[in-house]
Amino acid sequence: MADAIVSIVVERLADIIQKQFHEELSLVTGVKKEVLYLSSELKTIQNELDDAERKGYMEKSILSWLKKLEETSYDIDDVLDEWNFARLKLRIEGPDNVVPKPKVCPFLPSSCLCFKKVATRRDIAKKIKGLKERLDIIVKEKERYNFIVSEPNDRPRESNRVKSISLVDVSEIHGREADKDVLVSKLILDLEGLGQDELGPQVISVVGAGGIGKTTLAQLIYNDDRVANYFDLRIWICVSDVFEEVRIAKGIVEIVKGSTPNLNELEALLKCVRDSVSGKKFLLVLDDVWTEDYTKWEPFKKSLKCGGQGSKILVTTRSERVTRMMGSTEIHRLGQLSDTHCWLLMRLIAFSGRSEQECEEVQVIGRNIANKCKGLPLAAKVLGSLLRFKHTVEEWKNVLDNEIWQMEEAEVELFPHLFLSYNELSPSMKRCFSYCAVFPKDSEIDIEKLIKMWMSLGYLSSSQSASDLELRGKEYFDNLRMRSLFQNFEQYNNRATCKMHDIVHDFAQFLRKNKSHDLKDSYREVEARTKGSSQACDPSLVSHIKLYRTLFCHEEHPFSDLFNCTSSSRVLSLYQCELEEIPTEIENLIHLRYLDLSGNKFQRHIPQTICKLYNLQSLYLSGCWLKEIPREIGNLIALRHLDLSWNSYIKELPETIYNLHELRTLNLYHCSSLELLPEGIDRLANLRHILNDEANELKRIPQGLEQLTGLRTLRVFYAGRDWSKLGYLNNMDQLSGNLELNISLDNAEDVIEARKAKLRTKTDIQWLVLWFIDTMGRTDEEESIRNDFMEALQPSQNLRHLTIHDYKGTHFPGWISSLNHLRVLELQYSDHCSALPPLGKLLYLEEFTVEEMSGLEFLGREFLGIDVPLPSSGVVIAFPKLKELKILNCPNWKEWEDITAEEGDDAAMLVMPCLKKLKIVDCGLAVLPHRLLRKASSLQQLKILLSGRLVERYENQEGSDWDSLSHIPYVELK
Repeated sequence: MADAIVSIVVERLADIIQKQFHEELSLVTGVKKEVLYLSSELKTIQNELDDAERKGYMEKSILSWLKKLEETSYDIDDVLDEWNFARLKLRIEGPDNVVPKPKVCPFLPSSCLCFKKVATRRDIAKKIKGLKERLDIIVKEKERYNFIVSEPNDRPRESNRVKSISLVDVSEIHGREADKDVLVSKLILDLEGLGQDELGPQVISVVGAGGIGKTTLAQLIYNDDRVANYFDLRIWICVSDVFEEVRIAKGIVEIVKGSTPNLNELEALLKCVRDSVSGKKFLLVLDDVWTEDYTKWEPFKKSLKCGGQGSKILVTTRSERVTRMMGSTEIHRLGQLSDTHCWLLMRLIAFSGRSEQECEEVQVIGRNIANKCKGLPLAAKVLGSLLRFKHTVEEWKNVLDNEIWQMEEAEVELFPHLFLSYNELSPSMKRCFSYCAVFPKDSEIDIEKLIKMWMSLGYLSSSQSASDLELRGKEYFDNLRMRSLFQNFEQYNNRATCKMHDIVHDFAQFLRKNKSHDLKDSYREVEARTKGSSQACDPSLVSHIKLYRTLFCHEEHPFSDLFNCTSSSRVLSLYQCELEEIPTEIENLIHLRYLDLSGNKFQRHIPQTICKLYNLQSLYLSGCWLKEIPREIGNLIALRHLDLSWNSYIKELPETIYNLHELRTLNLYHCSSLELLPEGIDRLANLRHILNDEANELKRIPQGLEQLTGLRTLRVFYAGRDWSKLGYLNNMDQLSGNLELNISLDNAEDVIEARKAKLRTKTDIQWLVLWFIDTMGRTDEEESIRNDFMEALQPSQNLRHLTIHDYKGTHFPGWISSLNHLRVLELQYSDHCSALPPLGKLLYLEEFTVEEMSGLEFLGREFLGIDVPLPSSGVVIAFPKLKELKILNCPNWKEWEDITAEEGDDAAMLVMPCLKKLKIVDCGLAVLPHRLLRKASSLQQLKILLSGRLVERYENQEGSDWDSLSHIPYVELK
């Protein structure tokens, strides 16, 4: 794993050579040659590391050399960090013992001016010379190994993986019957009339982690009698990690024709493929697809387009990126087996040839071992094979007590399957993945914090801007997620979390050789989980953790000398350690980039000692009971991320916060007492995210906000009256995600501000909430202002979710009907509107809610967007994707227009064909549109509440029209 730290150091050295020798050369003199040497030699080594690490798995001497290189690279990184810290300290505090200039940091106490904790210039120069000598020895030792220089994009062209076949023994498979039935029903579904066949065979993908059982499921489906009877042809091709077009084309023709064509040109082979399947309803299984290159798939897609109606392609893959590339219309994410099914699978192998008595003796232990598989069939098979040769209870107990990643069988039989996914990653992405071994098994991983940790450790890059790094971190995470290396995704408010499967975690630990209690361990990003102690550092623990880059403390108070033991730490989490104060020794952690103090109780003020951590980039103070933020926060000039969320006592922020020129994220979520931000927000030119939802007293953001044209997140914005001006949003075209606008509508000037806001140009906003506070009367002029204002708020066509709350106008704006990508629409408390807009043409609308609209009396076909009689057949013309419709608290709604008798019942199939849920609450409606609902075969749930006339009419078994609803699986009337 030396490649990542070498890459980090090479980038940092290049940055120093390019910038600091010109800007800050006086800080460290006399080592220019040494720095140039370190940069040059490490670049050379970097190009040979792929070969070195491959050979290192087999040769101990090379492995030893790699460890020396890694240790030296870490030490170079530490020295460069000391250099940077000294530069920042000089910038903040001025030269040794000199009072800083007032215009820079006038609030600094004189105690900050002590320079004794920082390495002197001479010390740094001496260390650099010593590191040059160490690297020189490593370079000379390297010559004996004759490593091969890697070429860009140099990858093996052949796969030595075992090719899968379609044959399967059904008796040996457990726990996949439900998955099989779901997919078989989709494969034999006739899509005639929906236009799918014009696009070619439908592609259905099975996605899951390595070893989850995708191939086995595909084999079960392929051999199912229903599938065999439905398709004219069934073709099984194992694609594997290299997409060999010629081999795949030959395989298709050979299976269909029974012989291999004597052709080698892809053009000729694809013509054979086309002729072979032309007019025939076929199932093509492409097992284990890895390529994300559309240019490789496109020729096959065209050749297979001529298959018969109902043809399907079933793909198995680990990557959702593959499913998108291939244009999958259905994605089946394969889940884990139950512990019981893992046991049945493991027992089948482990108990082969054993007597009944032998089986009974180890049955309980065996079930516990099966639980270690965490639903992964491959792990069950590997452990079953291992246990097959364990004959005593003690041997089985030993397997139970050992970590999977420490077992030789896992390294030989289990991990190679995960190595396939791992080897597809770039060196930086590999480091990001293996780093996740620091988290305890089955723990929730905060995705945003994980990315900040990667940034703090230099895994993403050191030469890019912070905003670019954050985007790269998200891209890396998405890549790992789409390769099924993360799972169990949860979203709550502003926090997104995930987990790693235990076996994937074991693999990450194996990669890091994470022996957290081995004092000889040289790996530095490992976790030390400390527990409360008032005693001084245990010497063995000191030697264990003093070099670590990451340290997590859990529970109670950390020991008093912790910060003397972790001098090299970049990441420190003291999350929920019940701290009331932090020892002043924390200022010794000059390398610290990431500090999480969330969930502690600091007696309502922030520890000022952390304001001396000048390298700090991410600071988490969520839920710390803070009452005020000290002016010294402005010292942290490298800070990029500041989390003050859930501090409900903070009323204001100091103006020195605007010294944080590198700040990208300011999290004020649920700072419910925060009333104002200081003037001068435009000084935070790099600010990208303001998370201010649930900060309900923060109704005004000062002028200067309009200068932050790079802002990407602004959760809540108050406009009008004494608040901010809506026109501040004019040039903020990079705004994305969710935006809630609380608008005070008073006069015609507000229309001008709405036009200045240019919401139409904010193409990355996905969710828009418009919340009105309207004090105007009902004159014609005021009605005109309302309508003009609403028209001026037209958002981008890319909007996915729109909520309009408390709008007092008489009709909705015309632009609502043109939001072609809208998924969810909510119209709430619009009492003066008497009609709904024509929404039926919204092709992707899935959920629609109308609430508290007392002016609504009639719902006609104009709501469907239909002004002519419906045809008896054809394509869906109204609400083609609508799944859920809710009409709530509209007491004056009396009529819902139905399909006419002349149009016929079949015409109803063209309206809301996907509707699954219909909910009506507190409405005056007397009858439902029978023809419309009778043909809605998709309707699964109907709820009618507090609507007496409807309840009486359709009451179960007693209502006059109950029969018209009896086909709906779930009906609730009360």
